Amino acid sequence: MKIVMVGSGYVGLVSGACFADFGHEVVCVDKQESKIAALKRGEIPIFEPGLSELVRTNAAAGRLTFTTDLAGPVSKADAVFIAVGTPSRRGDGFADLSYVYAATREIAQALNGYTVIVTKSTVPVGTGDEVERIVRELRPDAEFAVVSNPEFLREGAAIEDFKRPDRIVIGAEEERAREVMAEVYRPLYLNSAPILNTSRRTAELTKYAANAFLATKITFINEMADLCEQVGANVQDVARGMGLDNRIGSKFLHAGPGYGGSCFPKDTLALIKTAQDFGTPARIVETVAAVNDQRKRAMGRKVIAACGGSVRGKTIAVLGLTFKPNTDDMRDAPSIAIVTALQDGGATVRAFDPEGMEQAKAALPGGVVYCSDAYECVAGADAAVIVTEWNIFRALDLDRVKSTMAAPLLIDLRNVYRPDQVRAKGFTYLDVGRGVHAAEAGAKVVAA
Repeated sequence: MKIVMVGSGYVGLVSGACFADFGHEVVCVDKQESKIAALKRGEIPIFEPGLSELVRTNAAAGRLTFTTDLAGPVSKADAVFIAVGTPSRRGDGFADLSYVYAATREIAQALNGYTVIVTKSTVPVGTGDEVERIVRELRPDAEFAVVSNPEFLREGAAIEDFKRPDRIVIGAEEERAREVMAEVYRPLYLNSAPILNTSRRTAELTKYAANAFLATKITFINEMADLCEQVGANVQDVARGMGLDNRIGSKFLHAGPGYGGSCFPKDTLALIKTAQDFGTPARIVETVAAVNDQRKRAMGRKVIAACGGSVRGKTIAVLGLTFKPNTDDMRDAPSIAIVTALQDGGATVRAFDPEGMEQAKAALPGGVVYCSDAYECVAGADAAVIVTEWNIFRALDLDRVKSTMAAPLLIDLRNVYRPDQVRAKGFTYLDVGRGVHAAEAGAKVVAA
C-alpha cells in the first residue's frame, strides 16, 4: 500500500515508521523544512525508545521517505493520514482544528483516483463530516472516503502499542473504505489485533471517551491517596485491592502529582466543550480536569509544608521534569506547576531529567539550575523531590545522596522507594498516600 502521513510529529512519525516496517511504502510530509531535513539525515526530533533505529532501518530500505511536497505523494496514495496537531484553542479550550482543515484543503487539490483520507489526529465528533464537506466542495469530481482511525499510543511505549495494539478502531461510512483500511492493517492480523468497525462519529468519540476515563482513574486514585494520608491507610494497597477486581483493572491506579502530557489535558477539555455544545454536560470529566489542575500546584505546597512551611532561601532538588518517563515531552507536566510554586515561595530550584531538560528550558520559569546528573542535582539541597519516576532514580545511592545534601529530606511524589528503607538511612521521607503527612514531616525538619 502507498501511504502518506501528513504531519511528522509524534503520532505521524511513529505511525509512519511502523507502517513502513510492515512493508508499506510511506511518505511523511511536513511543512517544516528544518524538520524534514533533519529526518533525512536520520535525526529524530523527539525521544521515543526504539524510534531512531526504526526510522533509520526503513529509510535505508526505501520504504520510508520524507518531504515537504504534499501534492506528489498524495496523487499516488491509497490512504492519506492526517496526523497534525489539535492543541487546545486559546480562549475557549476547544480543539484547534485549523491544522486539520488546512491539511484537508491541500489534500483535496492533489487527489487522483480513489483515496481514503484518514483522520489520525484526535478530533472532536463531527470533524470527519467537515473534512468530507471541504473535499467535496473543492473537488466534486474526486473519488474518496473519509475515515476516523484514532491513535492509542502511550508515549514511551508507542512502537509496542502500534505493533501490538489492544484494539484498532476504524470509523467508516462505506465498505470500500473499510476494505482499504483492512489492507493497511493486514500485517496486524498475525497478532490477532481486534479491529472494531464503527461509524465515523463513534470512532471519534471513542478516543475522547477512552482518554477521559483513564484520566478519571488517575484522578480518583489521587483523591484516595489524600484520604489515605488522613486516615492512616496505604494507597498502594488500596489500589491493589481495587485492581484485582477484573471490572476495574490495575492500570492507571498509581497515585502521584497528577496527569500531564499531550493527550489527557487537552482531550478532557475538548470532550467537556463538545458535551457542553451538544447540551449534555460531562460533569464527571469537568471535575476530573479541575481536580487535576489543582493537584499539580498542591504538590508544590506539599513540598513547602514538608520543608517546615517555608522554602524561602532554601535549595530544592527536582528529580525528573517530563510528564512521564521514557519521553522528552514537557507538555502540561506536573513539574511546571511544582517548580513555579517553589520559586514563588522563594526557593532556588536545581533540576535534572535524563531526556527533557532542553524542552524544560522553554516550559519552566527562568532561574532553574540544570544539572548533569542526580547527584549533582541534590548536592547542597535542603530537600530532594522525585517528580518523574525515571528508572535512573529508582536505585540511587542513598548514602551518597545523604552525604551531599544540606538536609536529608526526600519527598517522593511517585512512591518509588520503600519508606522503611529510606528512613533507615536517616532520611525524613514523605510519599503520596502511604506515609507521614507533609506537616508532620515539616515538623521533624524544623525540630532537626
